[in-house]
Amino acid sequence: MNTLTYAAAETVGKPAVNIAIFAVFVAVTMVVVVRASRSNAGAADFFTGGRGFSGPQNGIAIAGDYLSAASFLGIAGAIAVYGYDGFLYSIGFLVAWLVALLLVAEMLRNTGKFTMADVLSFRLRQGPVRTAAALSTLTVSLFYLLAQMAGAGGLVALLLDIKSRTGQSVVIAVVGLLMIVYVLVGGMKGTTWVQIIKAVLLIVGAAFMTVLVLGKFGFHFSDILGSAQQHVSESTNKAMAKRDVLAPGAQYGANGTTKLNFVSLGLALVLGTAGLPHVLMRFYTVPTAKEARRSVVWAIGLIGAFYLFTLVLGYGAAAIVGPDRILAAAGGQNAAAPLLAFELGGVVLLAVISAVAFATILAVVAGLTITASASFAHDIYAGVIKRGDVTESEQLRVSRITAVVVGLLAIGLGILANGQNIAFLVALAFAVAASANLPTILYSLFWKRFNTTGALWSMYGGLISTIVLIVFSPAVSGSKTAMVPSLHIDWFPLSNPGIVSIPLAFVLGIVGTLLSKNTEDPAKAAEMEVRALTGVGAEKAVAH
Repeated sequence: MNTLTYAAAETVGKPAVNIAIFAVFVAVTMVVVVRASRSNAGAADFFTGGRGFSGPQNGIAIAGDYLSAASFLGIAGAIAVYGYDGFLYSIGFLVAWLVALLLVAEMLRNTGKFTMADVLSFRLRQGPVRTAAALSTLTVSLFYLLAQMAGAGGLVALLLDIKSRTGQSVVIAVVGLLMIVYVLVGGMKGTTWVQIIKAVLLIVGAAFMTVLVLGKFGFHFSDILGSAQQHVSESTNKAMAKRDVLAPGAQYGANGTTKLNFVSLGLALVLGTAGLPHVLMRFYTVPTAKEARRSVVWAIGLIGAFYLFTLVLGYGAAAIVGPDRILAAAGGQNAAAPLLAFELGGVVLLAVISAVAFATILAVVAGLTITASASFAHDIYAGVIKRGDVTESEQLRVSRITAVVVGLLAIGLGILANGQNIAFLVALAFAVAASANLPTILYSLFWKRFNTTGALWSMYGGLISTIVLIVFSPAVSGSKTAMVPSLHIDWFPLSNPGIVSIPLAFVLGIVGTLLSKNTEDPAKAAEMEVRALTGVGAEKAVAH
């Protein structure tokens, strides 16, 4: 999936300039977080920003949450190295928003309060369902965090000329600590404003680079494609030189297994977004369901434009930088966009674009961390352990402690995953979300017969099967590009388990429900249906 060669890595730009612009971005966003934190008066402010954001504001923040390092660094790198097959990530990530818009955005806003578990436990048994939902949220968040931290390691390694894995591990630790500070100080309000700033900077930066790339080729996209193919054909790597990056199959067309892997990846990408807890939580930061719907429309427009930019940036990196230099740089595939910026605008553009990418990582990990900490504090601690007998100050204290623990775990996992293509790592998080969360969300919203047993079978079955298949896949062991190359436990042939785990979770939800004799309160199911479809009573939503 990825190649990483440190020995041949080159120094790009001037480390002093790069770190100075980094520092400016961190300082500015920290000021925003501190100012936003002054209006945090309680749990609703800390977890959902007091529901005070408009649809367009939240749409930009969603775009900020979604356009992570995977979107900018990972996809640009995948397109630069694999061409057409790399762009499949962009297509999957974008199409996924139609599922979120049509099936879950408005209904979740109408039925929930703070977290996904509020929706699922509305008409099901609170204790077991909240526990399962919280565990799923924590797992998805950790997988997603793992990708962002790995991206931070590769990016800063390139910019600060840090070639050793030890040095990159220190960088990942610093990113993790900064992220913890963002969450502890700013809560959801601070995190949302950082997301808005970051989304604007990232989209404007990508658009500017896109114009520069097109201008270099006389605004003829076909010339970019032709030059990209020529660079690939001239690669010193014999396997690389044979690739046709303008046609499908460079990464997923070698044999039946790779083609199946592509189908599995596509399923995970398209269905995963509607089950991502940190994206779902954004629907609760707006005052009404109408604004939640507007949020998604804005997000789709911004995200769609950005992914079109990645097509130009990816092929532009192949045409201008060349895949050999990209793979030889510290950070591997993830270095494509920064190296392209350096070729287009020298030290200053490289530093600015990289600082934006760094801010992207910080903002996304902050959003993920607050989602994970809110889920544990609100769902497990307040809902299960304390059975609702808890003050807001206690919830906030537990949430902050959880943020620290999650941050430390993310640092450890990020160090382990350093060097992997981050678009690929994020796809694993999507597989977990699509398997463990989406079936239960859809059944809860649309199937009256659905009960607690079905929910638990679906959630735990989807979660456990996904993790087991990932652990025993080529992503973790069995090859030079795996997380643990020295291990050989890769008996499951696919790098992404979505094609097995997602249908399995849907089937388990049905089987668990039909085999169980217990039935839920029909009045609750009817109330949830009315609230989901009309919004009546949504403003008085409470955890049941």
